[in-house]
Amino acid sequence: MLVKTYCAAVNGLEVTTVTCEVSMSRGVQFHLTGLADTAVKESYDRIKAALVNNGFKMPTMDITVNLSPADIKKEGSGYDLPLAIGILAANAKVESDLASQYMMVGELGLDGHLQPIRGALPIAIRARAEKFKGLIVPKQNIREAAVVNQLEVYGMDTLMDVINFMNGDTSYQPTMIDTRKEFYEQQNHYELDFSDVRGQESVKRALEVAAAGGHNLIMIGPPGSGKSMMAKRLPSILPPLSLAESLETTQIHSVAGKLDRDTSLISQRPFRAPHHTISQVALVGGGQNPQPGEISLAHNGVLFLDEMPELSRSVLEVLRQPLEDRKISISRAKYSVEYPCSFMLIASMNPCPCGYYGDPTHSCACTPGQIQRYMNKISGPLLDRIDIHCEIQAVPFSELSKMQPGEPSEKIRERVIRARKIQEERFKTFKGIHCNAMMTERMLREFAEPDATSLEMLRMAMERLKLSARAYNRILKVARTIADLAGSEKVESVHIAEAIGYRNLDRGDWAERGI
Repeated sequence: MLVKTYCAAVNGLEVTTVTCEVSMSRGVQFHLTGLADTAVKESYDRIKAALVNNGFKMPTMDITVNLSPADIKKEGSGYDLPLAIGILAANAKVESDLASQYMMVGELGLDGHLQPIRGALPIAIRARAEKFKGLIVPKQNIREAAVVNQLEVYGMDTLMDVINFMNGDTSYQPTMIDTRKEFYEQQNHYELDFSDVRGQESVKRALEVAAAGGHNLIMIGPPGSGKSMMAKRLPSILPPLSLAESLETTQIHSVAGKLDRDTSLISQRPFRAPHHTISQVALVGGGQNPQPGEISLAHNGVLFLDEMPELSRSVLEVLRQPLEDRKISISRAKYSVEYPCSFMLIASMNPCPCGYYGDPTHSCACTPGQIQRYMNKISGPLLDRIDIHCEIQAVPFSELSKMQPGEPSEKIRERVIRARKIQEERFKTFKGIHCNAMMTERMLREFAEPDATSLEMLRMAMERLKLSARAYNRILKVARTIADLAGSEKVESVHIAEAIGYRNLDRGDWAERGI
């Protein structure tokens, strides 16, 4: 007897429907075909134990299973459930017609309990596109899968639950989630707020400009000056995620297995802060089973690199292309996967190895050679891709104790949202362009063309600082954002001057004079 059940193979964010064909004939062997990896091949032992521990026997027949299409590699343990149901249906223990109407995924424990799998959300989207009657997933994955509307999603605890559902012995109701209600309720709950930051007005201004235009930013200052503190509060002033952005971000975290059990949609922009010992693969993605890296997990959010020069030079250099293309292609001998990675890079660093070069309250113990080598850990091409360079000094305690609480994030966020709305209107006819940081050279000439006075100011800055063409474009993008915050239609010289002031690390005398 031939029976078909359905599951899915996840490759990056792409999902392929997989048909599990189970055929039984006289014999005693088990054959599994369809380019299955070790985890899939081991499913026979898990299925056999799960059936025995739930009162069934593995059929004493020749069982041939094919996972079609056979030229796509099948990885992971999510094929256990459809294979088990297919074997039972071929042995007339489960209603085969009903089993073929549902897509199902799940790992089986030896006692028959279903274990969670990765990629439940993109699998649910694929099930709806293929017009399946419903999707059966482990109960732990139910909330992320139920985000997809117009699809019946059932969360099951055990194999027996699925068998009873297929045979009509027990009635189950699909899980329904009011996606929009949950999404909008959780959008504005932030634990960290800029009102906790006292002083540092110039740095907060730079962060506001960065948030308004989606610009990359680096902070340079001594230990304890508040670099990490302010970076962690940046998501609280970013514009809220749209539903489309949230769905895309949630899919990436679902594929990576990073979603919490009670999470349906990610409602706040991600903030990723990897340790400086991170490897290239962990940062950009890849591995034996291609998984998204930190840059993709930070998609539509913030990637914070604390103590940036402490990261390996090779790790930093792999950021160059993703920062420009806003996507990462992971190509290996047997596969090629593409993940989106449109993120804001926020970095912090000390001015020297000891951290106190140029600090008025501490003496620096580093030699000029050590300082130069420390600064050279960040290459010029990478520095070119960072729009805003912001110097920061620690606030003395005598002033810190007198200062009033800072401006709350809510007020800063309002200004940022107004600036972003101006940009959305400006770029509404340009596909994939949402903020000033994404502008192309042609768009710069159209929307950020400087006047004669500003052009002369730029020429002097280019000659004095020896800026590259990329740095020139970055200045214009930042100036356009500053103009948007000020509500100005044109980019004026005052906006250009402020943007030039955010290129501190381009100055040749920076490491010689101290901050």
